[in-house]
Amino acid sequence: MSLEDLLQNNAKWSEEIRASDPEFFEILARQQAPEYLWIGCADSRVPANEIVGLKPGEIFVHRNVANLVLQTDFNCLSVVQYAVDVLHVKHIILTGHYGCGGVKAALQKSELGLIDNWLYAIRMIIEKHRDFLDTIKDETAKLDVLCELNVIEQVHQLCSNSLLKSAWQRGQNLKVHGCVYGLNQGILHDLKATTSSHQEIETSYQSALKFLKERDPSHRF
Repeated sequence: MSLEDLLQNNAKWSEEIRASDPEFFEILARQQAPEYLWIGCADSRVPANEIVGLKPGEIFVHRNVANLVLQTDFNCLSVVQYAVDVLHVKHIILTGHYGCGGVKAALQKSELGLIDNWLYAIRMIIEKHRDFLDTIKDETAKLDVLCELNVIEQVHQLCSNSLLKSAWQRGQNLKVHGCVYGLNQGILHDLKATTSSHQEIETSYQSALKFLKERDPSHRF
């Protein structure tokens, strides 16, 4: 498919939107006022708007390989600050997915080049939960569990950041959620990591880990 094909697809899409809602783009161009920030994986199979059935302008999106929130990643943190301080989103949905290539590369200790440095954060998660992961003998199940663990750890990282601490201190209504997406069925699942205040960070984190570890690793969502 060429660029021209994509441009034609775009024209058709625009025409269909305007036919169903003539003022849609006019209203959209004035401002964006999303209630949600989606932090997800750059995987082309995990498009935020389509998964949750929202229109353009209804969800603010940041994506990177393996949906990581690193304290040194000013791209991600800038998106978070804009979403929280300027757009005043009410929900941050941190979403991973089963079969994530980045998580798999970290688990299998693959050497891919520059991205190995990025995936170092996941390798640290593997070491942190080594005893638990070693109890899972099936490699597919182990990868699925690590994809879930990664989401829970990233939610904890995000909630521990000063940007969110400041928002909660000033009384902002903001919740952070952890979800995992199943490519096989197209279903989004809650990992029970929701946090809505600075005081809840550790209890929510431990509760999410407990929920994950008490489930049969051979029967994921």
